[in-house]
Amino acid sequence: MFQMFGFGGVKCPRCEHKNADGAGYCAQCGLTLGAPRNEPVLRENRWIPGPGELAVFFGVRELSGLFVKTLRVPATTRAYILQGDKATEVPQGEYEIEGFFTRLNHLLRNQHAEILITRSAAMPVQFEFNDLPTAEHLPVAASVTVSVRIEQVAAFARHFMTLPGTVTTEHLRELLAPSVRQLAAEFIAGQSLRDMARNPELRAQLDERLQGALKMRLAQYGLAAVQVDTVSLKHDKFDASRERIGTLWLVVDDRHVELEHAKQLDQLYDDAEWQRIHREELESRLRYRRAELRQDEAIERAELSLQNTERMQAVRAREIELYSRVVESKNRKQAIERGAGDVLAELEHELAKKDAARADESADWAHLRHIAQIRMRTELEISQQEALEARQLAQQRFSHRLLQQQIENKVAQAMLIEDESRKRAELDRLQSGQKAAARRLAEIEEEEHKARWQSLALINAAHKREAERMQEWENQVALERQHELLRGGSLLAEETNQKLEAMRREGATAESIAQYEKLLRTIEADGVQSRQAQKLALEGEEARLAMKRQAQEAEWQHELRRLEHEREDKFAHLAHLADMARIEIARVEAIGAMGDTAKVALAAAPNAAALADYMKTQVHAGMSPQQLAALAGVVGATNNVTAQEASRMAEQRVQQEAARRDAEVDKDRRHQLDLVNLQHDLQRGTPRCDNGHAAQPGDRFCAQCGAALRP
Repeated sequence: MFQMFGFGGVKCPRCEHKNADGAGYCAQCGLTLGAPRNEPVLRENRWIPGPGELAVFFGVRELSGLFVKTLRVPATTRAYILQGDKATEVPQGEYEIEGFFTRLNHLLRNQHAEILITRSAAMPVQFEFNDLPTAEHLPVAASVTVSVRIEQVAAFARHFMTLPGTVTTEHLRELLAPSVRQLAAEFIAGQSLRDMARNPELRAQLDERLQGALKMRLAQYGLAAVQVDTVSLKHDKFDASRERIGTLWLVVDDRHVELEHAKQLDQLYDDAEWQRIHREELESRLRYRRAELRQDEAIERAELSLQNTERMQAVRAREIELYSRVVESKNRKQAIERGAGDVLAELEHELAKKDAARADESADWAHLRHIAQIRMRTELEISQQEALEARQLAQQRFSHRLLQQQIENKVAQAMLIEDESRKRAELDRLQSGQKAAARRLAEIEEEEHKARWQSLALINAAHKREAERMQEWENQVALERQHELLRGGSLLAEETNQKLEAMRREGATAESIAQYEKLLRTIEADGVQSRQAQKLALEGEEARLAMKRQAQEAEWQHELRRLEHEREDKFAHLAHLADMARIEIARVEAIGAMGDTAKVALAAAPNAAALADYMKTQVHAGMSPQQLAALAGVVGATNNVTAQEASRMAEQRVQQEAARRDAEVDKDRRHQLDLVNLQHDLQRGTPRCDNGHAAQPGDRFCAQCGAALRP
């Protein structure tokens, strides 16, 4: 069908095969030979449209001639094959001849076909119009971009694919320029320049109108306007006038800025002062909040310690109750019925491990009851000591908490003082009281730590005393068994005498009687001697055990009294420190409530002079310049000094006082920095466990959790 265009006898634009002059298709690949000489449509058998091309279309004599190599359809390309009146889209991918015709089985491989290659995305077409009239008949320049793509392949083929070739942006611009110009001119002709300048939705309205109108006009060509963008819409003279107006506005705004800057300079000092006051208030609140957090943390630690103590007391009370049930029970069955089976099993297990021989069940039960009594006595002693210590610690913490509450209330009252100097002095005094309270809290925690160690030592000593009591009781049981053996020997001798009497009564021979008598005398003498020796040994052992028991009991009672005296002395010392802190707080409060004259009268000579100078400086600071000049004149008249010299001397005193205050502030800051560095060094050198608990330098295990310490 393309022979009528008169093209032939040229090389194939695809494979450059030389064909005859009258051939309409390439004899090697089947491509139409009537297309003009351009860049190859297929590069390595890939269908790719060139730059500025919306679509490329050509014909082939046989569809199978495309598969000289593997056919590739890129992802950015849409390809269509037209045979007859039917268009078939080729999906993206790579195709061999068999797979291609298997997938698209309705295509005829030996028939001619027309190929359409287009872009998958829309192609933008730029339009420039310089003389679009407005409602005032003023020319306006407009720049519009229309994105176009192929929507209906059949309609596109009827209008554009009459000859092989390409559809470029120039073709589309030539086709659409009249329509776009007409639509833009109709829209702009109904708008004035001022209306368009004030309308922020102007471009969106123009884009919507152009896209709606072009959609209907392009549908007949198989095309679609995907998007319309108005790049610019301007009038040169109007823009220049607006630029001049903007320049004048900048001049006016510059004057306004200068006036505003002058106002800001006037308010700068006040703003800086208010900011400084706000910063001081914020720092005061932060200090107060940090103090509250530290106190809450201390209270939580105390509550946790109290809960642990209560839990341990409850466990120990439960053990004491179970031991008492075992002691009060008459037999094993009754103890199990009373709920002391676990303790009974533990005691029986220990009794079985010792592998002590018992005569019968009553003796075993007596043994178990005595062991339970010993353990109950030990636990009662430990419980009493820990309860006493916990009560004393709770009293100390309660008194310390009351002291902290008093200081906090005083701080809150001091924050309401309007006089800044008095407020600062009151806060300094209260801060010293807070530091003393913090030191006392640290001392209480240190004493609590020491008390825990002493409690552990007391528990170990109590268990040691328990083992000694059990050993004493076992020794006593062994002595009782020896007494029973002695009584058994006496019974054996008596039985022998009874047998001898029976033999005499039965008329045994004299020889038998003599032998039995001799045996009896021998047994009796041996028994008497052994009984006497055993009796002496038992009496000595009993005396030794009694003395040992008395000595151990006396030593144990002495140790308990010593620990109790140490604890009483320690808590008396802490109570004395608390009383001294209260007295110091009361003294500071009394001094703070006094007037300035009373402070000067009650202060020592050096302090009184410094306080008088401070009050004098404070009074001078509140004077006006006229009052200061009059005061300098009075002082000069009194001391034969001129007003200028008196003023200069007053200024020097003020400068010296300011320098002294700055030096004191710097000294306090350096002192605080040294304290912080020292505290960091101490915390770095303190051994800690894996849970973060601090310990003493010589400890190897944590006293709170029992974990190994790390340096």
